[in-house]
Amino acid sequence: MSRLSWGYGEHNGPVHWNEFFPIADGDQQSPIEIKTKEAKYDSSLRPLSIKYDPSSAKIISNSGHSFSVDFDDTEDKSVLRGGPLTGSYRLRQFHLHWGCADDHGSEHTVDGMKYAAELHVVHWNSDKYPSFVEAAHEPDGLAVLGVFLQIGEHNSQLQKITDILDSIKEKGKQTRFTNFDPLSLLPPSWDYWTYPGSLTVPPLLESVTWIILKHL
Repeated sequence: MSRLSWGYGEHNGPVHWNEFFPIADGDQQSPIEIKTKEAKYDSSLRPLSIKYDPSSAKIISNSGHSFSVDFDDTEDKSVLRGGPLTGSYRLRQFHLHWGCADDHGSEHTVDGMKYAAELHVVHWNSDKYPSFVEAAHEPDGLAVLGVFLQIGEHNSQLQKITDILDSIKEKGKQTRFTNFDPLSLLPPSWDYWTYPGSLTVPPLLESVTWIILKHL
C-alpha cells in the first residue's frame, strides 16, 4: 500500500493506514462510539447557526471512495457558527459514507448502533486561516457536521444527488451541480454532541471539531 492507494479492503483498509499515516494511532482519531450516558452537558455550548446559500454549490465529483458536492468558498456565502465554535466556518463540501448493507454504513456509532449512512458537511475556519488547505492542519481549522441517515421516507433533495450519480460512475469524474441547499438534508432538530477529533480518512489530520446531530 502507498499513501495514495488507501481504501477499505483487506490489504489497504483502516488497520493498515498507520503504515503511511502514523497519526492513525493518535489520541484524537475519529470516528468514535458516542456513549450517551457518558456524554457531559456543557452549559457554555450555544445553539448552532447555519446559513447556506444554494447558489454556492458548484460541482459533484467521484473521489473513488465516495462522491462529494463542492461549494464556492471564496467568501462567506455559506457559513456555520455557534455551538462549540469561535467565529465563522465556511462551507467547503459535503459527502456521504455508506456500507454494503442498510444497517451499518455510518462511521460514528451511538451506544453501539450503526446507521445506514452518515452525511459529513465540511467547513473551515475562515476567520483565522486564508484557505481550507492551511486550516486543515490546525487544531481549530475544521468543523464537520455529522448527520445520521436511515432507510425510510423519500427525500426529494437526496434524490437529486442519486439521480446524477450515474454521470460520475468513474473515479475522477465530475459534473456541474448547482442550486442545492444542504440544509434540506439536515433533521429538524439541531441538538448535537461535540468532540475534538480528526478526518476519518487519510491524511487523518486531527483538526476537526465534530458536531454530530442527535436526531435523524
